[in-house]
Amino acid sequence: MQIILQEDVEKLGHRGDVVTVKPGYARNFLLPRKLGIEATATELEAAQKQAQLLNGVALKFARKTGENDQMFGSVTTADIAEGLEAQGFKIDKRQIQLGEPIKVIGERDVTVKVFRDVTASVNVTVSKEQ
Repeated sequence: MQIILQEDVEKLGHRGDVVTVKPGYARNFLLPRKLGIEATATELEAAQKQAQLLNGVALKFARKTGENDQMFGSVTTADIAEGLEAQGFKIDKRQIQLGEPIKVIGERDVTVKVFRDVTASVNVTVSKEQ
């Protein structure tokens, strides 16, 4: 039985992985505890559609800066997830692949892992707060 993990499960896989398990294990352990959902082709199609929509998204953040455009604070995965939610996308901050918080003014593309092998690129612009 194919299961999409909703959370990391020790000795089985990480969140978003599609794993094959015996039906009893899925029915009696994973599904009742909401650790996974049954994988179907429609799940993958929905993820691909969401990735296509996300590819066109641009987020803008204004942050206070000091001398030499040095930012006070940073833009984190939580900020990006909030910005996406404001535009109608339900993305968990753990799905946003940002090595470290953004601490410089400018523009960059951030990868969002929508599904196991489905990713999208979101444009994030950080500017000075006026």
